[in-house]
Formats: sequence, C-alpha cells, structure tokens
Amino acid sequence: MDQLSQVFDLVEVRGLVSGGFAVRGPWVSRGPIEEQLKFMALVSGRARLTTDGGDAELEPGDVVILNHRKWLRLEGGTGDGPRREIVPEENARLLEADLTADDIVVGGRIDLNPAGQALLFQALPPVAHVRATAAAANLRATVYRLFDEVSANRMGSTFAIRQHGQLLLLEVLRAYVDQTDLPAGWLRLLTDERLEPALSLMHAEPGKSWHLDELARIAAMSRTSFAERFRRVAGVPPLTYLNQWRMLLAQRALRDGDARVGELANDLGYGSESAFSTAFKRAVGESPLRYRYRVRSETAPGVGRALV
Repeated sequence: MDQLSQVFDLVEVRGLVSGGFAVRGPWVSRGPIEEQLKFMALVSGRARLTTDGGDAELEPGDVVILNHRKWLRLEGGTGDGPRREIVPEENARLLEADLTADDIVVGGRIDLNPAGQALLFQALPPVAHVRATAAAANLRATVYRLFDEVSANRMGSTFAIRQHGQLLLLEVLRAYVDQTDLPAGWLRLLTDERLEPALSLMHAEPGKSWHLDELARIAAMSRTSFAERFRRVAGVPPLTYLNQWRMLLAQRALRDGDARVGELANDLGYGSESAFSTAFKRAVGESPLRYRYRVRSETAPGVGRALV
C-alpha cells in the first residue's frame, strides 16, 4: 500500500458533503464556520471567497479547504440589482440546477479521528485553494461527478455521494501537493523520492529497531545527509517520526482490535509494556487502556461518534 493510502486508513479521513446551492444573478452567502476543516467546491460560475484567513478567486472545478477559520463570505453572479442573500441548503439535492446558467456550490466537512487531527491541521494553511488546472483534470472530473450525484435522484445516490466526497478529498490533496511548496511535515515527507525507500521500510516494519546508519544506507545517503534531509522535510528527526508512526498504529489497534497492551508493545518494538505505556501516555495524553475505553465508549451504539 502506498504511503498516503496508509495515512488515510490510519486517521480515518472522510470527506462528507453537507450542503450546497444553485443560483442565478448577483448573490452572496456568509456566516460563521462551525467545522474545523470545511471544504467548498465551485461546480460552475465564478466566485470570490473571503474569510479570516485570506481570500481566493474561484473558477469552475476549484476547491477550497478552510482550516480552523471562524467565518466566510462567498459572493458571485452577474447582472444588475442587489445581491441575493443565499443560505446553503442542508443535504442539498440541487435537482433543478443548470450547469450552463447557474452558479453552483457544494460544501462539506472533513472528519478525522483524534489521531489524524494534528496531521492534517499541520499540513494545510488557513485557506488551501486548489485550482482545477489542466494538470488537475482528475480533480475537476471528481467535482463534476459529485455534482452529478447531488443533482440526481438515482438509487444509491446517498452512498455514491459519500464515496465521491472521499475521492474529492484525495484529489484535492494530490493537486495541492503539485501546486504548492509544502511546509515541513508528513505530507511533504510522503512526496520525497529520496527518502521514500527508508520511509517505506519504516512503515512496513515499525517494530524493528531501526538505526540511523541503516536507514541512511537504504536511502543511499550518508548518515549526516539523510538525517539533515529528513529533519528538513518532515520537521522532525527520523526516529522521532518512527515513534509518531508507532503511536498512530497503536491508536488504531487499541480502537479497532483486541490485542493486549503487552502484545502491542512487542509488535511495535518496545522492550516492555511499561515502556510502551509511558511513550503512549506522553504522545496521546492518557494510558493505552484508558484510551481504548474512551474511544470505544464514544463510538458505542446509541452514543454516536463525536465529530472533530
């Protein structure tokens, strides 16, 4: 499995479509933002987005991800007269929308489990504007496929909308990597070809006692060059990243599996259960057993999963 797919599985990232609208003539939509990560896709027309983290001029097929923003204003349309105030329709179906005449916006949120919050929050700027350029043809096609399901009334459309929401987020990150100088962090690390051989083995065998010399040799680099490049790209030293990866794996295992803490400690390369528990509490803020109890109680039937 490629590295980005592994991360998506671990953090349980989900792109969920929650609303949208289609309108003709001058319009404006504004209000507070309740989601920590919100996305908006402009299916047709042109619009200007303004928020407390910046602004963006949107064209058809563009997607914006808003990272911890408090409010937004979106305006567009042509013609005379005052702007019409638009309130996005929750669970919009947009059955009467016309791609050739309407400005069409579809929006939603990005959900993550607690293990994934820091990863994506750190990787994205306050306003991540991803353009549907010729090189991002898959992004534009995914936006249109999503709209096709939202505007249709076919059997299975609710399921299809969820799947296209997932694919939209994937295509947004792919295009974002190509269009942006990424800051140091996991997303930039996943795109670094020089470090990829070492990273792949760290992910494949997280319980092995990796040494810096061995990882450098796998990457065909000197020890010093490897360490410096890894820190520059990932923002942390190689063995610190390995420990962070182990903690992500541990959280998934505690959340979804029934392995004993001692078995998990051994699988992830810790010399004892106490050493693993200490490392886990330092990284997560609570003991492994307490974490397992809490996350399972939050997702138990009748309780519901807390949205981030």
